Amino acid sequence: MLRKIGFIGLGTVGRHMAVNLAKANYELTVFDMEAAVVQELTVSGARASSSAFEAAKGRDLVIAIVPEGDELGPLFFGEQGILAGIDSGTILADMGSHSLETTMKLAEECARRNIHYLDAPVWGSKDHAVNGLMTIITAGDPALVGKCREPFSFFGLNTIHVGEIGDATKMKMIVNLVQAELVQVLAEGLVLGEKMGFSADKILEVLDTRGVASPLFHQKGRAMARGDFSRSLALKYVNDQLHMAMNASRLVGLNLPAAESASKVYQAAVDAGLGEEDICAIIKIVRK
Repeated sequence: MLRKIGFIGLGTVGRHMAVNLAKANYELTVFDMEAAVVQELTVSGARASSSAFEAAKGRDLVIAIVPEGDELGPLFFGEQGILAGIDSGTILADMGSHSLETTMKLAEECARRNIHYLDAPVWGSKDHAVNGLMTIITAGDPALVGKCREPFSFFGLNTIHVGEIGDATKMKMIVNLVQAELVQVLAEGLVLGEKMGFSADKILEVLDTRGVASPLFHQKGRAMARGDFSRSLALKYVNDQLHMAMNASRLVGLNLPAAESASKVYQAAVDAGLGEEDICAIIKIVRK
């Protein structure tokens, strides 16, 4: 049974996933680059760590949600990083959204160190994390997934196994691509409707009744209508993930015109300083 868990990466969703594990009485050690967030987790019963090394040492399972970018190298490969601290034979559930190159590099390094690597990006917003409703997309040894199902159940509603290492990363790219395009489409529909004299609430009332109705449209549409852009799914990460999906499409020789268009809009949003806001802030760019 996996009782000792290390958790590295306490961002918008990670901190709430970790809280749910602490409430379930797992022996939890946590680390994040922001010390204040680490201290917040101690209130829920987690033990604060001074480094990723310390958080990973002596654990049965290590969960990492580290975004692609400058933090990834030191947190995984540094002298005080996860791979330096984690013990041989431990399961490393990598729940960040990465490029396929990064995922395979991590998997190869874990194999060299006899660490059991699980490609397991999570999908969901802050509200999903708070309420234990995340989706965990897994790839790798099915036996590892089986061992992790119990702790995963405290922050995830669905654990879906999709194949070999790398396949979960690929699947998350598809999810990110579709999600980004849908939110932009919704924003465009709301802005067009507003220009034609309809309130956002009335447009959403109609959309909620038939074929295009979805939890994503309902949640993000209502947030747009309220002008609530508080971060649940950071726009900057959506932009990064959209670029990763497009790079993957080019590698297989596929042209994605809608994604190319959406990418320009999301990049404009980041350039306009909206990266730290929620994905639904994309409506601000559409309104310009």
